[in-house]
Amino acid sequence: MDAVTLLTTTRSVRRKLDFERPVPKAVLEDCLRIAQQAPAAGSLLTAQRWVVVLDPAIRKEIAAVTREAAEEAWRKYAHLVGNRMAASARHLVEHLDQVPALVLPCMPGPVPTGAAELSAYYGSIYPAIWSFQLALRAHGLASSLCSYHLGGREADVARILGLPEDVAQIGLLAVAYSAQQEFSPAARPEVADILSFDGWAKQ
Repeated sequence: MDAVTLLTTTRSVRRKLDFERPVPKAVLEDCLRIAQQAPAAGSLLTAQRWVVVLDPAIRKEIAAVTREAAEEAWRKYAHLVGNRMAASARHLVEHLDQVPALVLPCMPGPVPTGAAELSAYYGSIYPAIWSFQLALRAHGLASSLCSYHLGGREADVARILGLPEDVAQIGLLAVAYSAQQEFSPAARPEVADILSFDGWAKQ
C-alpha cells in the first residue's frame, strides 16, 4: 500500500472489527516501534507510556466503565451527532469487551492548562497515536479511539490497571484485525473551503 492510499483511507473502524482473531503481542510491539518515529512537538516523547490490555477479564472491566461513561455522554450530546455515527459508536461500545486489544497511551500528569504547554504536551503523543494507527492498518488491523471514560471515569480505569496517580491517560484505542480491507477516501471539505494564505481570509 502506497503512502497516499494509507493516509487517505485509514478510517476509524467500529463495525468491521474481527472479535474472534487474537492480536499478537509481536504485531503490537512492531506497530509501537514504528509509532515512536512520529514527529513530536516537545521534549516529552520519551515520557510516553503505552498500556496494552489483552486479558479478557480486564477488558470486561474497562468496557463496563466505558459503557457507563458513554451512556452519560450520549444523553448530553447525542443530538449533535448524526444517526449513522451514533449507531457506529454505540456498536463499538456495546462490544468493547470483545475487542481483542485495548491500547491506552499515557503521559506524565497532570495535564497542563496553558495553551503553549497543552500544544507541546498533546503534540508529543498524538502524532505517535496516529502513526500507531497507520502502522496497524499496514499490518491489516484497524482501530478506533473510544475514550469516553476520560470524561470523568479516568480514575476508575486507572484503578483497574494499577496506574500511578501521576500518570494521565490520553485515550483508549480499540484494536483488532479488520474484517474489511478495502476502504475509500471519506467525504471531507474541499481544500479551498478551509485554506487561506498569509492571514485569515473572509469566507
